[in-house]
Amino acid sequence: MGLSLESRFEAYCDELVKALSHVDRSQPARWYLKGLMLPGSRKSVEPMAARVRPHDVRSAHQSMHHLVADAEWSDDALLATVAGLVLPSLT
Repeated sequence: MGLSLESRFEAYCDELVKALSHVDRSQPARWYLKGLMLPGSRKSVEPMAARVRPHDVRSAHQSMHHLVADAEWSDDALLATVAGLVLPSLT
C-alpha cells in the first residue's frame, strides 16, 4: 500500500527543510509549506499563520515572516532539491 498524501507531504517537507541548512528553520518552513497547501485565498504570512497555528498566530507569524523575509539559504540548493523530488514524477 502506498503512503498517504499527508505522509508524502511530510517526506517532501523533510527534504526541503534539509536544504535550508538550519534546524531552527524547520518548523516555520513546515508551517509555511502547509499554509500554502491549505484552502484560503490569501497566501501571505499572517493569514497562513492563522490557519496553521490558530492558538499562537503572533509567534507563528513572526517565525514564518523571518523565514521568508530575512533568513538566508541557498536558492540553488533549495531549487535542486525541489527538482530532484518533482522531476522524476513528471518524466
